[in-house]
Amino acid sequence: MDYLRNLGSAAVSTLVQKSGLNLPFSLGPKVASLDGICSLYDGTKRDDSSPISVFEYDFSQRRDLAPLAKNSLRKLRTIRHPDVLKFMDVVESDTTIVIMTERVRPLDAALQAWTSKGVQEKEDWILWGLHRISVALAFINESCASTHGAIRTKAVFLSLSGEWKLGGFEVLSNPKDDASVLYTLGSLLPDNMSWAPPEVKKEGWSSLKKGEPPAADAYALGLLLNATFNPDHHPPATASPPHPPPTAAARGNIPNAVFSLYKRLLNPNAKGRLTAKGFLEIGMAESGFFASNRLVKVCLGLDNFALASEAEKMILLRTLHESVDSFPSEFATDRVLPSLVSALEYGGASAATIVPLVLRLGKNVPDSKYSDAIIAPVIKLFASPDRGIRMALLDHLPEYADKLDKKTVDGKIFPHLQTGFSDTVAVIREATVKSISLIAPKLSDRNLNNDLLRFLAKMQQDPEASIRTNTCILIGRLGPTLGYNTKKKVLVPAFLRALKDPFVHARVAGLMAFMATIDCFDVEDLATKVIPNMSFALVDKEKLVRDQAFKTMELFTKKLESYAATMPETAAPNPFDQFTDPVAATSQGTLVTSAAGAAGALAGWAMSSIGKRLAPSDMQTTMASSTGTGIDRPTSAPPPAEDSRIGNLKPSPLLTSMSAANSTATSPALPIRSNFQSSSKLKGMQLGASKVPSSIAAALAEQLAEEVAAEDGVDVSNPWGDDDLMDVNADEGDWSAFETAPVSTPPIKITPAVTAPKPIPASTHPGFNSNGFTTGTSIPKSRTPVSQMSSKNSSTISPSSSTNGWDQDDGWDAPPTTRRASSPAGPISTSTMTKEERAAEMAKRKEERRQRIAMLKEQKKNAGKS
Repeated sequence: MDYLRNLGSAAVSTLVQKSGLNLPFSLGPKVASLDGICSLYDGTKRDDSSPISVFEYDFSQRRDLAPLAKNSLRKLRTIRHPDVLKFMDVVESDTTIVIMTERVRPLDAALQAWTSKGVQEKEDWILWGLHRISVALAFINESCASTHGAIRTKAVFLSLSGEWKLGGFEVLSNPKDDASVLYTLGSLLPDNMSWAPPEVKKEGWSSLKKGEPPAADAYALGLLLNATFNPDHHPPATASPPHPPPTAAARGNIPNAVFSLYKRLLNPNAKGRLTAKGFLEIGMAESGFFASNRLVKVCLGLDNFALASEAEKMILLRTLHESVDSFPSEFATDRVLPSLVSALEYGGASAATIVPLVLRLGKNVPDSKYSDAIIAPVIKLFASPDRGIRMALLDHLPEYADKLDKKTVDGKIFPHLQTGFSDTVAVIREATVKSISLIAPKLSDRNLNNDLLRFLAKMQQDPEASIRTNTCILIGRLGPTLGYNTKKKVLVPAFLRALKDPFVHARVAGLMAFMATIDCFDVEDLATKVIPNMSFALVDKEKLVRDQAFKTMELFTKKLESYAATMPETAAPNPFDQFTDPVAATSQGTLVTSAAGAAGALAGWAMSSIGKRLAPSDMQTTMASSTGTGIDRPTSAPPPAEDSRIGNLKPSPLLTSMSAANSTATSPALPIRSNFQSSSKLKGMQLGASKVPSSIAAALAEQLAEEVAAEDGVDVSNPWGDDDLMDVNADEGDWSAFETAPVSTPPIKITPAVTAPKPIPASTHPGFNSNGFTTGTSIPKSRTPVSQMSSKNSSTISPSSSTNGWDQDDGWDAPPTTRRASSPAGPISTSTMTKEERAAEMAKRKEERRQRIAMLKEQKKNAGKS
C-alpha cells in the first residue's frame, strides 16, 4: 500500500480507475505493520474529513493469507460491540482488501508512552484497558460462542478517546462454523506458539475444536495481563513446559488483587482455567479491582447517565470534579466530554453542575474542534429557562467568551441573555450585568448603542445597590466603544445619576467612571457639563467620595490647563478695541489671588477708565454749546444750508447733555450692567443699539415739529426738498431702539440757574450700585421730555447722590426701580408693558406722527400758495 501513498493523489486516482477500486478515503502515513499480515495507515474520510484508520491486507505475494484477510473482514462486519473495532467501509480487489475503521493506534506504541507515568496512574489505566478487553472477550466467547484465537498486544488498539479496542479477527472462529479457519490455519499466524495455550502446543490448533471456546482466549488473556504490567518479562516462565505456576517473585508490577486471578488464568488444565467472563465478574464484584477503578466507574456512570437517579448523577459528577485532572487527556476530552455534552440535553438539576465541568474539560480541546465540541452545545443552553443553567453559563462566560464570534453573540446569545435584566432574582440580574463587558465588543452597533443602553438605564434604578454600582462601572467600561453622539448624550446623565445614589460605593463608581472616560469628552464638555455636574461631590458627606472627587477634579483641571495653554491670548479683533483704555487692559490682565484684591482691581479699573474719558476741560464746560456743534451728524448726511431753517435750529441744552451722557455712559471702557442682558447680547453690534431712550427721542421729535410749525414759511432753498422728512413706512429700522425698555437711571434734578458742573471727585467707596456702575461716577440719562422744558431758560443736569452698591437692599438680582422727575407727565414708558401693549402704543405713536407730518406739509403748501 506504500506505493499508493508515494504516488500522490493524481497517480492514486489513475491507479484506482485502472484497477476498478473506488477509495472513499484519503490515505495518510503508515502507522505500523501488524505481524506481516496487514499494514495500518492513518486516513481521512472523503465525505466529512473525519479521521479513520485503514487496514490493508495485501496477499498478492502470499495467497495463503487470503482466507485470513477475508475472515477478518467477515467477522468485523458481523460483530458489533462498543469494545470491538468499529467497521466503517471496505474496498476489495483480487489481491487486496482494504478495511476502513475508526481512528486507532496500536497498544504497543501506547505502552511505551506510559512508561514515564506514575505507578498508580499507570496501574489504573492498564486495569481499565483490561476491563474493556475482558468485556469484549466475554461477549465473543459467550454471546458469539467463538474463540478469538489471536489475543496479543498487536490485536489491541486504542481509540481517540484512549479506550482499548479489540481487533485482530483473522482467525476468529466458531467451532460449529464450517468456514472456520482457526482450527486449520491457526499456525499461519506469526509467533503463534508464544501466545498459544499448553493444549495447542501439545496437540495443535485442531484440538481447540473439541474444547470450550473461552479456554484458549483465557490463557492468552493471562499472557496479555503480564505483557502490559511487565513488558520486559514476557513471556513468563510459566508459559513454557512443564508450565510451573507463577511464583511471588514473578509478580512484578501486577497488583496483588489481580495476581491470584492471573495464576488461575494461566492454569495448564483447560477445564480448571478461569475464563474471561469469570475474571470480569470477580473484578466487578463489590470492592473488586475493576469496580474500584476510577476510570471504570466513570465510564460505567457515563454510559448509564440517562437512566441514573439524581443522587447517582451527583455522585458521578462529584467524582469527575475531584479526579478529572488526573485522567488521561484523550480520555477526558474524547470520552468524558462528549458524554457530558450529551447529558446536557436532558437538563435537570445536574445540568448546572455539568456546565462548569464541560468548560473545564474544554480547555484541552484543540481550537479546530472547540466550536463543534463546546460552543455549539453551550449556545443551545442559553435558551433554557433553568436558572441554574443560566447562572452557570454567566459565571463561566470568561472561559469561552473569546471563542465566540460576532454573529453568534449578536444573533444567538444576546437575544436570550437580555432576559436576565428583568429576572426577578437579583443574582441573575447582577450576573447578567457583569457578563456584558465580555461580549460587548462583539455586539452590533444597534444592540450596543440602543437596546443595551436602555437595559442599563433600567439597571441604574434597580433596588439592589450592588447592581446599580456594577451598572455604573459597566457603562464606564463601555464608554470608549459607544458612538460619538451616544457618548455626548448618555455618559454625563448616567454618571450624574450614580453621583446622586445613596449608596457610597455607587457614588465613588460614578467618579471613577468620569475619570475612565475622560477621553470621551471634549474640552468644552468638560468645562460646561462634566465639572459643573460633578462639583457637588467635593462636599459629599462621605470622605471616601470627597477624596475621589478631588482626584477627579484635579485630573479634569489638568486637562483643561493643558488645552488652555494652546489657546491664543485673546479672541478675534473687536471693533471696539480702539476705545479700550491701555491702563484698563493692563489692570484687567493682572491676576489677583484674593477676593479683596479682585474687588479693588475692578473698582480701580473702572475709575481710571472714566477719568480718561472725561477730561477736566470737558467736565468744566456748560451744557449750552455753540450753535451748529450740538448735534452729531453722520458723514453721509448732506451739510445744512446757511439759510436752512432746520439747519439753524439751536440745540436744546437737554440734547447736548444727553449726547454727552450717552457718549460716556455707553463707552466700552465702562462695564454697564443691563437688566435686559439677552437683548443686549443680540443687539450689541446692531445699528441703533445705543440709541437714546424712547421718551427723549419722542420729546425731541415733538419739539422739532413745533418749531417748524411756528415758522411762517419754508425757504425754497431747503436742501431737504418738499418730500417727507422720513420714510414713514420704514419703521422697523427707525424705531428698533424703542422696542427695548430704557435703562433705569436715577432722577434728574433740574435747576433754573445755568452753572457749570464741578469736577467729579474719585469715589471713596469702591463698589457698584444697582445699575452696575461704580458709586459717584455714573452720568444719569434724563427721562424728562424735551417738550416740557423751556427753550429760553437754560438748565443744568446734576448727578444725584447715591450710596454704596454693596450696602443697598436690592443687591445683584433686585429689579430696577424707576423714579420720575417732578415735571409734568411726559410720554408713557413702555418698560412695564406687555408685548401686545407695546405694539399698540407704538402704533398709536406712529399714527400721531403721521398726522403731525401731514399737517406740516399742509402748512407748507398753504405758505407756498400765499
